[in-house]
Amino acid sequence: MGKTMPFGDHFYRSSDGELTLYARDYASSGPAVLLMHGLTRNSADFEGLASALGGQYRLIVPDQRGRGRSQWDADPARYRPDIYAQDMLALLDSLQIDRVAAIGTSMGGIIAMLMAATQRERLSALVLNDVGPEVSAEGLSRISSYVGETGPFASWAEAADACRRQNAVALPDYSDAQWLRFAQRLCTQRPDGTIAFAYDPAIAKPLANGESTDAPDLWPLWSALDALPILTVRGASSDILSAETARRMGAEHSGPFELAEIAGRGHAPMLDEPAATRAITGFLKKYAQSAHPAHA
Repeated sequence: MGKTMPFGDHFYRSSDGELTLYARDYASSGPAVLLMHGLTRNSADFEGLASALGGQYRLIVPDQRGRGRSQWDADPARYRPDIYAQDMLALLDSLQIDRVAAIGTSMGGIIAMLMAATQRERLSALVLNDVGPEVSAEGLSRISSYVGETGPFASWAEAADACRRQNAVALPDYSDAQWLRFAQRLCTQRPDGTIAFAYDPAIAKPLANGESTDAPDLWPLWSALDALPILTVRGASSDILSAETARRMGAEHSGPFELAEIAGRGHAPMLDEPAATRAITGFLKKYAQSAHPAHA
């Protein structure tokens, strides 16, 4: 992984005008790319990929409402992908960006699909990281088992151990140092010195109620993405995106479709793996377009 890329802080109002939300803005004169994290993650999740893409693209990396530096929502029922998708459109509008390529990990990929289905002209291409129109019940059950357990932890070492317990199935080769860095991205230190995951525990409520990420059938949504260039990145041992679903995605998509399987990874690859970085870099070179296209 390269050095950490510098970025600017961007604060904006949510689509409903209720919250102040946050995004990292990695400046560049290149095409804009919107990177959206998974259920319990935040903008720091993409630091590795940002190091690989920085300078070539303008990277917009938000914290979804209830995560990171974005404000928590008083109504947990609003923690759901269709609301997040509207927030992302508000983010692009606040930056006066007309068109982006979108990269979404897990829940972020569902948000990206919703954006593409409802505001097709805003997206030039789509990268889905270990998610598709069909979600494995086994993987969803595993995620549900720990979402909402935010700490606190007495030390960074204790937080790193918690991250390892939750994510070792996806990242089996991580060292102690990598788990510590993982925890430092995913967690925050409170004023009393304790450590906690940087998200509102209430994001678990829609999941527990069978809402939010519980998407039993998104194949009709997939059909609405015809002709859009799509790259699907899949962890070879993923318990969320099956190999069969990934193959069906390619077979039922009429536009450009690429699939990259990442060895030694479950749900979800971090996208700093060499194979993932190569696939994304090559895909964006072909399909990412100007953030401000000329209008006829």
